[in-house]
Amino acid sequence: MRAPVLTVNAGSTSTKLAVLDGDDVEWSCTVASGDITTALADAGDAITRVVAVGHRVVHGGRDFVEPVRIDDRVVAAIESLSEVAPLHNRAALDGIAAARSAVPDVPHVACFDTAFHAHLPPAARTYGGPYSWVEAGLRRYGFHGLSHEYAAGRVTQLLGVEPASLRLVSCHLGGGCSLAAIAGGESVDTTMGFTPLDGLVMATRSGSVDPGILLYLLRHGCTADELDGMLERDSGLLGLSGVSADLREVLAARDRGIDRARLAVDVFVHRLSAGIGSMTAALGGADAVAFTGGIGEHSPEIRARALAPFAWVGALIDEAANTGADGDTDVSARGAPIRVLVIRSREDIMIARATRAVGAPKMSGKRAAR
Repeated sequence: MRAPVLTVNAGSTSTKLAVLDGDDVEWSCTVASGDITTALADAGDAITRVVAVGHRVVHGGRDFVEPVRIDDRVVAAIESLSEVAPLHNRAALDGIAAARSAVPDVPHVACFDTAFHAHLPPAARTYGGPYSWVEAGLRRYGFHGLSHEYAAGRVTQLLGVEPASLRLVSCHLGGGCSLAAIAGGESVDTTMGFTPLDGLVMATRSGSVDPGILLYLLRHGCTADELDGMLERDSGLLGLSGVSADLREVLAARDRGIDRARLAVDVFVHRLSAGIGSMTAALGGADAVAFTGGIGEHSPEIRARALAPFAWVGALIDEAANTGADGDTDVSARGAPIRVLVIRSREDIMIARATRAVGAPKMSGKRAAR
């Protein structure tokens, strides 16, 4: 019997809404984060038939290692984690409030990006600070878990292999960027850390920097709030290029001869290649590399340049397949021992599946007829 689920994927500036029956999208829209209530009111029958609502929440901390039904306690816990994921958890809370108001009589489920990385090996999740950090939960949590988990599942399907046998480097490249080393379907290492600031260079975020730089800036008059703005909003592609946070615009500026744009692209690719090497080492070798997210799916140049240093180990791309990639595609050169795939990011599917498993009630005749 049909069991449509509404998924709410709230970002810092926009929110993706969708109603899925199984893995099929019946209705979807992307709206400014403040327009969720209006969009749901305009959705009509698509919303009145849903049996549950699933929400993507970026940071679950130590307490949430799997999807959970949302109640006031869960909302309070998500709020408490907003300090370490301010761009994301607060947006998720706005989405939860709007959806609970618009669809109040069905279960709501929180699906955490950190959950996929909850069981990282101790050596991968632990920072080299004092042991009191470990006791306080100051550890690597990792993010983009819904996207990485979906990519891993699709790669096993496309390659026709069992999850237990696959060593995958998953590259989620969008406004936020992270890599995950996935062995046997489990995350064993990742580039983001305690917060979504860590790791790769991103659209407006710095990624990893020497902590000594931060201490230097603080000692020379920079406030914590100013530092937060630098790292979250004024760094990355935007901060380096001075042009845009959108890679497409930065590439166009580079092609016009703007040196800062060229530097931004070069730094982005250098850090990406280094990260892929690190994830490959964590796996003891890779069977496949998957690119997902807006940049990962739509930038043949970034895919090719990122993997160029790995040609010697067999991560070879077919140029025509890479340039023409559309949807879920194997872009590897024929016979390449390390497969390279482009995977459309489908966090909505992962949210809907988890929500059905946790929160969707059995369809009664009364509800089915509503």
